[in-house]
Amino acid sequence: FPGVQYEFSRPSLLSFASPLQIEISGYDLGGLAKVSQSVLETMSASDRFTDIKTTVETGNPEIQIVFDQERAAKLGLAVRDIADSVVANVRGELATRYTWRDKKIDVLVRSVDTRQSSIEEIRRLIVNPSSERPITLDAVATVTVSHGPSEIRRVAQDRVAIISANLAYGDLGAAATEAGDILSKTPMPAGISANVSGQSEEMQNSFRSLQFALALAVFLVYLVMASQFESLIHPFVILFTIPLALVGAVLALFITGTAVNIVVFIGVIMLAGIVVNNAIVLVDLINQLRIQGKERFEAIFEAGTARLRPILMTSLTTTLGLLPMAIGFGEGSEVRTPMAITVIGGLAVSTL
Repeated sequence: FPGVQYEFSRPSLLSFASPLQIEISGYDLGGLAKVSQSVLETMSASDRFTDIKTTVETGNPEIQIVFDQERAAKLGLAVRDIADSVVANVRGELATRYTWRDKKIDVLVRSVDTRQSSIEEIRRLIVNPSSERPITLDAVATVTVSHGPSEIRRVAQDRVAIISANLAYGDLGAAATEAGDILSKTPMPAGISANVSGQSEEMQNSFRSLQFALALAVFLVYLVMASQFESLIHPFVILFTIPLALVGAVLALFITGTAVNIVVFIGVIMLAGIVVNNAIVLVDLINQLRIQGKERFEAIFEAGTARLRPILMTSLTTTLGLLPMAIGFGEGSEVRTPMAITVIGGLAVSTL
């Protein structure tokens, strides 16, 4: 409708980056714009990406002054002094302040009317007003009208062009992989590089943190069992249930078509503490029977018979308790469901 404008943006109260961002870094603004446009066109041709935006936009017209340092030196002028003179003539110098109703108003003196000035007026500026031989600006510089960038973004002190996009379908990992393939096929001039960032980068950092948390959880479980069993071998036997739980978790995610995400990793960390319970009660009874003098296989058979019912009871209660969460009742269930599916699958296979 006439007079109506719209834009896509993320909520201001959230600090999340766009689902997918590509950072193109380099010093040459022209090269950044060229690579950015090439990547933008390639991403637009794919149906996976939508709402594609780039920070490289054409800015307002501006007058660009390129000084001829060699010619200025021959005329006995310093480029720095010339630049200061041009700024003073165009922007003005503070002459005094006018007081009106307890307000201080700056009074500027300048020789160019910035509202109606022309490029010829800039070229005719005298850059050495105190000299006997006046020299105009166009004698020591090239003055042109061009379009500068609307903004220059920086990340870690490097100039960057950021391309952001949302996903039309699929998961974030697949989109990041496709964006990486686009970057690998895009020719990059010397001094310009590109990488995929945004929520995909945050996701990779979170995965690394959770992998460390999983390793720490397994280590702490081992320490507790080693101290309780007073043995370094028996805890290893119990920890063999964790790989079986991972098999079950992967199988459950595959059957349900659930993508691996942060919540799934949290469920795997939970499994490290849950699935060892069954093995603990079984191995503990086997050790007690061995102390009583029974043979190894006899102790294993008797312990398995005695512990079958409590192991099934604890596994079923945990599985059935998580079943409503896995089915996904209520609002926001899509966040909780992957964790429940992971725990149920891992616990079922490890128990079996």
